[in-house]
Formats: sequence, C-alpha cells, structure tokens
Amino acid sequence: MRLAVLVLLSSAVPAALASSFAYVPNEKSGTVSIVDTATDTVVGDIRIGVKPRGLVVTPDSRWLFVSEQKDGALAAVDLGKRAVVARIPVGASPEGVGMSADGRFVAVASEEANAVVVIDAQTRREVFRAKVKGKNPEHPVFSPDGKTIYVSAEEGGMVDVVDFAERASVTQIPVGDRPRGIGFLPDGSRAYVAAENANTVYVIDTATRKVVATIKAGVRSNGIAVRPDGKRVYVSNGGDGNVSVIDTGTNTIIATIPVGKRPWNMSLTPDGAKLYVANGRSNSVSVIDTASNTRLRDVAVGELPWGVFVR
Repeated sequence: MRLAVLVLLSSAVPAALASSFAYVPNEKSGTVSIVDTATDTVVGDIRIGVKPRGLVVTPDSRWLFVSEQKDGALAAVDLGKRAVVARIPVGASPEGVGMSADGRFVAVASEEANAVVVIDAQTRREVFRAKVKGKNPEHPVFSPDGKTIYVSAEEGGMVDVVDFAERASVTQIPVGDRPRGIGFLPDGSRAYVAAENANTVYVIDTATRKVVATIKAGVRSNGIAVRPDGKRVYVSNGGDGNVSVIDTGTNTIIATIPVGKRPWNMSLTPDGAKLYVANGRSNSVSVIDTASNTRLRDVAVGELPWGVFVR
C-alpha cells in the first residue's frame, strides 16, 4: 500500500518539477519555447500572442508570466496545461518582468506609462504601480530581500529604486546611457547594471546607492546574469556577438565567449553550471559551460528570441 501511495504521489507531480527548463519568449513568432536543460532540446512551444518579451516562472514551476507588447498585458500561463489562462492589463508596451525571490509578486515595466506595475502572483491582481523618473523603463529587478525594485530605463541614464513598502520611486542612481540588464549579488550588497550605449557595466553599492566601479564591456552591452555563488557576472554584448565574464572579486573581465547574433537577455541554471543566452538575430539560444567558459551548442528556437528564464 505504501508503495502504491508513493507511485500515485509521484505521478501527480508536474513534469516541470522533475528537471530544469529554459523558457524563451520569441517576439516575432509570438511563442515561448521550452528547452529541457538536461538535453538542450526544445520540448514544446506555447502560443502567447503578439510580441512576448520578459517572463518569469514561479518557484514551484506551475505558472509562467510573460509580457505582451501589443495587448499591453501580462499573460498568465498554466504550465501544466501549457496555455494562457488570464491576461492582466499593465499598460502600453510592457517589457521586462521580474519576480520576488519568494514568488509572491511579479513586477512589469510599462514603457509608455513610465511605471512599474506590481502584480500578486496568486490572485493575479494589481497590487500597486509606481511611476519612475527614467523614461521608457525596461527591466524591473527585485533585490534579494524583496524590499526594493531596481528599474532600468532606455532613456534617462539612471536606475530608479522603487521602495516596495512605500510603493514609490525613492531614489535615482545615475549610470551610463541606455541602461538595460540588472543583476544583484546573492547577498544584495551590489547590483550590476549594463548600459548599452556606454558599453559599460556599472557596479552599485546598494547600501549607499552609489556607483562604486565601472567595467568596460563590449559593444552594446545589455543582458546581465549573476551566478548563484556570486563569483561571476555575465554581460551580453549585442554589437559584438559575445558574452563577457566578470570576476566580482576584482570587477575585471576574465573571459569573452562568442555566441550568436545580437545576444540579449540571459539566465543561468539553478546550479550555475550552464548559461543560456538569447540570440535575437540568430533565432537561437547559446548554451555556455560556466566552468570552462566555452559555448557548448546552439539551440534553435522561434524568431527574435528576447530573453531566457531558467527554472
């Protein structure tokens, strides 16, 4: 009887919980590709709508939230059904999507509204929206403790700091022209921000909220990913078609890895062993071995992949 119960329980667990998957939003195809990170093969596609962009997946791997530019909505995807079950209005031209570490809240950057919209992931209702000073916000990223949301903006050369409790932007941190990707060290002590037009990564001390170091990156630096141990930060260089590897102990670039055309947003496996890089103009995802800093392979996905989220 005990064995039968165990078999029944294991069969009820969604397949997505059994291994890690990379979810890739394809702007032109209007889909999200699902890549099994054990085999680096596409195991499915989910029809989203028109121009999906930023996305996140809940810690239990049951829900995916992805922004839809044309509809001005955040689509809630049931990963068990692999289907959109709700669309939450968030404002015109939503882009990046972030999630709190506990999976309770989702933040969406609404470009034309110049605001960050925070959604309750369980009820799928808006909690609040905060106006930002930077124009055309792109990436909202929660600090590890969930107390703040750092928001980059395509115009304005700054990062807004949104205080979650105050539900407002309380500080603006000047960085280079056209800031894009943001990543925090695991302890939340520093944030790394890639500025595309400055070809530079800015290191922010989160206690003082000031830039404490700058790192010259490649041409059109944009995506940022931080290894779980905090020892390495990866930045994609859209103009050079490569990824730079930053040693966080010295804040210097220690390796450069060729990938596809117009690499954009990236994500690491939970163990940090592999980095997945969306190549917008190659319609592929490059898979990088982070131990050797080498590209293992490219995985064909849909047209114009915008980013990757691995869960």
